[in-house]
Amino acid sequence: METTVAVISMIVEKEDSVERLNLLLHEYGEVIIGRMGLPYRARGINIISIAVDAPRDTISALAGKIGSIPGVSAKTAFSGV
Repeated sequence: METTVAVISMIVEKEDSVERLNLLLHEYGEVIIGRMGLPYRARGINIISIAVDAPRDTISALAGKIGSIPGVSAKTAFSGV
């Protein structure tokens, strides 16, 4: 199956959503290339970016699940590779 590389960027505004997000990311761990998380304490938020290599429908499903978590917003950028 053909895969593509993408980046999913998230902003976590509710601290109690972090555990649910981490469980979801662990579930998709085999397609995650890397992860970067930045706590922005001055604003009380966390900024997280993950790079993935997976079929487009898998990436879209992950992004949709992330976006359904209360207090978490996500955007996805797909590469042409």
